Amino acid sequence: MSKFVIVYLSTSGNTKMMAEAIAEGARSRGLDADAISFYDVDVDTLKNADAVGLGCSTFWYKMHDAMERFLDKLSKEHLEGKVGVSFGSYGWSGEAPVQIATRMREMGMHVLDPVLRIMYTPNEKDLEECKRLGKDVAMELKKHKPSEMAVT
Repeated sequence: MSKFVIVYLSTSGNTKMMAEAIAEGARSRGLDADAISFYDVDVDTLKNADAVGLGCSTFWYKMHDAMERFLDKLSKEHLEGKVGVSFGSYGWSGEAPVQIATRMREMGMHVLDPVLRIMYTPNEKDLEECKRLGKDVAMELKKHKPSEMAVT
């Protein structure tokens, strides 16, 4: 069974809610999916996954510094070919998920669009969008083995 690891850095709980809904959507399509706090994940967990989700709130027009350092570390870990998704909540501008997706593409990951950005606390409609993103990852993994994916 393919593995999908969703890592979130959430200060208010909103991005965590998104991560959990993404995992729920993926599991509804038979994918082994876990949402893990940024503070509890190790690089090997991501290296062993077929798909990686990274979520972070936007802080002052950018991703949190800790996520930026984490991405610097990940860039050395040969994640090319893995399916990737980016998401996050925001209160004003919402750039972090776009910045994360750019970094994932630079690592050679097959990043699915759209990047998911939700203002403030996700409502039911927003959480359904998160679940849809998880389902999209499951469908993508069923279509292709990660090692066969073209970098986009």
